[in-house]
Amino acid sequence: FLLCTHSIEITAQKSVESRLKTTSIKLLIPSLDQLVDSALVFNGMVNYRKLEIDAKESNLKAKRQYWTRNFGIQADSRYGTFNNFSSTSGSNSTINLTSDTQQLNYNIGFYLKIPLFDIINRKSQVKQAKAELAQAESLAKSQENELRAQVIRHYEDLILKQNLLELRASNLGNARVNMEMVGKEFKNGLIAISEYVRISDMTSRIAVEFEKSKSEFLVSKKLLENLVGFQLN
Repeated sequence: FLLCTHSIEITAQKSVESRLKTTSIKLLIPSLDQLVDSALVFNGMVNYRKLEIDAKESNLKAKRQYWTRNFGIQADSRYGTFNNFSSTSGSNSTINLTSDTQQLNYNIGFYLKIPLFDIINRKSQVKQAKAELAQAESLAKSQENELRAQVIRHYEDLILKQNLLELRASNLGNARVNMEMVGKEFKNGLIAISEYVRISDMTSRIAVEFEKSKSEFLVSKKLLENLVGFQLN
């Protein structure tokens, strides 16, 4: 009878362990550096800050080149009927000639304007543009540091949740094996009903803790995936 009981225990344990292995979750989690790099590429706010830096750099460049609007080339042309007057003086007389001709007139030239307001305010405008660029770069750096901290926290939380899940899965497997053995002993009249109820209640509590741990693990996994932009398998 003892050999038969031992055989039943081994069979029950293998059966439960086999079922738990099929439902156990073990992720192949990339390195922390890979997760951080992916999050920096994927995160919308970080990308927004980068675009803001590009805009501020363009604004600074425009402020530095603003003075060039006062320097340029001007040209115009006109076509129509023009009155031409000429005068020729000789020794004894002067001859005046007037004629109407159709012709194309054009001119081209360079100009340089130096408005006093631009001279006074250029330095201030460039300084302001530099400050705005520095602000944008500082915000971008702060955003990246905040994102790194989030990824680190979620990474460590996921590792913890995965380890707890594996531990509680093992506890649940042992509890179910024990419950199967207790059930057989109860049917054979070897233990009292109070002991059977106690073991059953304890097994149920272990199963509840396992389901809670599984839920927390899945939530932690989804939160990290949402940060890094890809699924963890």
